[in-house]
Amino acid sequence: MFGRKGNYPYAVARVRGKKRLLISEDDYSRMMMMELSEISRFLGETNYQKEMAELGGRFEGVDLIEHATYRSMARNFSSVLDLSQGELKEMISAYLTRWDYWNVKVILRGKSFGADMDSIKEDLVPAGNMDEEYLDKMRSMDCCEDMITELERKLGTKFPQSAVDAYKQLGKLSGIEDSLDKLYYQRLLEAISPTSRPKRLFRNFIKREIDIVNLETILMLKMDNVCADDILRYLVDGGLQIDRNLATQLANAEDSQAMAADLVKLDFYDDIKSALESEDRSLRGVVDALHRYQIKKTEKFSHLHPLSVVPIIDYMVHKKLEVDNIRIIARGKVSGLERETMKGLLVI
Repeated sequence: MFGRKGNYPYAVARVRGKKRLLISEDDYSRMMMMELSEISRFLGETNYQKEMAELGGRFEGVDLIEHATYRSMARNFSSVLDLSQGELKEMISAYLTRWDYWNVKVILRGKSFGADMDSIKEDLVPAGNMDEEYLDKMRSMDCCEDMITELERKLGTKFPQSAVDAYKQLGKLSGIEDSLDKLYYQRLLEAISPTSRPKRLFRNFIKREIDIVNLETILMLKMDNVCADDILRYLVDGGLQIDRNLATQLANAEDSQAMAADLVKLDFYDDIKSALESEDRSLRGVVDALHRYQIKKTEKFSHLHPLSVVPIIDYMVHKKLEVDNIRIIARGKVSGLERETMKGLLVI
C-alpha cells in the first residue's frame, strides 16, 4: 500500500503526536517536590495511565513506577514498529534489536547477582525480536552454560572462549557484554545499506552513536587505569569520527589535557569541553554532556529531515530519556536525595 520505501509521512505524523505527550521540564520540577505516592498519582494522569492502572494491584511505590514506565516504553516502541511500512519498518526493527541485547545483559547480570525472576523482569523491555515468552525461558535457566549455549543459538554467533570461561568460572560478564555490544552495532550497520537518503541519514546517526559509546568506554577505562591495548579491545568498530588511529591516540593519552588536544577535532568537542575542564572532571558530567549532544543533534536532524527515520528515532531517544528521568526521581525519593542532587542527575 505504501511501497517499498515506507510510509514516512504517516509514521512521522503519528510519532510527533506521541512526542507531544512526553513529560515537560516543568513537570519534572513539580515531580521532584512531590512525595512518591503523589508521583504515582501524577503518572496515572499521563500517558502512563494504562500501565499504572494495570499494575497498581500488584505493585506499589517505586516498584510500580519502574514496572509501569518500562512496560509503557516497550508498548510505545512496538506500536511505532507496527505502524511503519517498507524500508522504514526494516530500519526501526533493526534499531529496536538493541532491546534484545539489553534484555540479555539484564538477565545475565541478574543471574550473576542471584536476583529472583521477578526482580529481573522489572528491568526488561520486550520491544525487540525476543518476545516475553523467550525472555521468560531465559530467566528460568539456572545453568550459565545452558544460557550461553542458548544465546549463541538464538543470536547465531559464537562468543570468544576467553569471555565464556571468565563468565563460567569467575562470574565476570565484561567479555560477554563487550561481545554483545559489538555484535549489535555490527549487525545494525550491516542491515542499513546506504542505498537511499533515509538509510544514509540513519547510518550516520548510528555511527555518531558509536563514537559516543567508544568515547565513554575510553574515559571510563582510563579512569580505572586500564592500559591502552586493553582499552582498544573493548571499542566498537564503525564510528563516524573516532577511527582506530584517533582511538589509539586517546587511549594512549597521558592525561586529560593531552586527550583534549585530540578531542578538539570532533564536532561535539564544544558540547563536552566544560565537563572535561571542570574541577572534578567527573565521568558522569562528561557522559551527561555526550548524551545531551546526542539529543540535540537528533532533534536538529529531525527538523532538517522531517520525512525520514530520524524524527522517529528522535522520539524513541526522548521516550527512553523520559523513563530514565522518572526512575531517577522515584529512586531519589526513596533514597532521600536532595532536590538539587536529583536535578543534577537528570538529562533534560
